[in-house]
Amino acid sequence: MNRLILALSTLVLLGGCASTDKLMLGEARAPIDPSEVRVYRAPPPGAIEIAEIDASSAIGFGTKGQDAAVMDRLRQEAAALGANGLLLLGRGSSRSPVGVSVGGGSYGRNSAVGIGLGIPTTQKQATAVALYVPPATDASEARDGD
Repeated sequence: MNRLILALSTLVLLGGCASTDKLMLGEARAPIDPSEVRVYRAPPPGAIEIAEIDASSAIGFGTKGQDAAVMDRLRQEAAALGANGLLLLGRGSSRSPVGVSVGGGSYGRNSAVGIGLGIPTTQKQATAVALYVPPATDASEARDGD
């Protein structure tokens, strides 16, 4: 019985790990602070693609905290690559391959009774392109002959 509990606990812990994957599309720059990374709905003019990033939350029960965790992971990964922008490509959630269950039971001489409650868990996911957005050039600085 103890081995079964240990095996199930290990599965829950492994399945609950948050992850981040990236595919490099360009050259990384010097890391910046994650708070400087802006999220865009459309690529700004002059933006340079650095990487495509996939992030997922730890397993939970579909809370707002999972959404925030995914966005934080995207910002941290983008900032580590020197990207100051993120272009969101998609967001979603998936059911976890593991669930949390609580149950009890008793076994009599000729009968068995069991009660169980299964709680489905989810994992939030998002994909974004990490961008380097050059600073806007002031029109007065771009004029010649001044």
